[in-house]
Amino acid sequence: MRVTLVALVMVVAGAVGAFAEDIRVLATNKTSTMEKEMNEAADAGYRFAAVMGGDTALGGSEVVAVMTRASRDARMQYKLLATGKTSTMEKELQQAGDAGFEYRGQTVFSSAFGGDEVAVILERDTSAQPVKYQYRVLATNKTSTMEKELRDATAAGFEFVGMTVGKTLIGGDELVSILRRKSS
Repeated sequence: MRVTLVALVMVVAGAVGAFAEDIRVLATNKTSTMEKEMNEAADAGYRFAAVMGGDTALGGSEVVAVMTRASRDARMQYKLLATGKTSTMEKELQQAGDAGFEYRGQTVFSSAFGGDEVAVILERDTSAQPVKYQYRVLATNKTSTMEKELRDATAAGFEFVGMTVGKTLIGGDELVSILRRKSS
């Protein structure tokens, strides 16, 4: 997992290196701390680039986010949601969508309270008119079921935005997919 986190940082750094003035790597085992640090970085002109959860060399199980700074034009604000319950995630995502937050990434990590949680990072540009989204969270332990549910959701106008695989409090090992569509 440590090698994967290092590789992630290197790929993101290489992909944005030609454009970015600076990169920050944030790592913590508390979601509230990560949201605070991401918003502090956003105040300094950074934008979210990537997220991953896992074991780091010195920090244990952490959420690691990479933030890049290429332009100071946009004023970004971040929200980090973390839960092991699908219904809670969907409810919190919808509240964030109603407030104009847009999905940016997700991962699974072991929380300080025990068990794995799905962590979702949302972003909104406070200098622009917010776009509101309706979110849907799908969770199952069968890929065939996920495919059917994804087909049904996309037929209803939802766009697939991300997926993680991990243990959740209720379902054990699950595929957790997030979809969205613009609110009318």
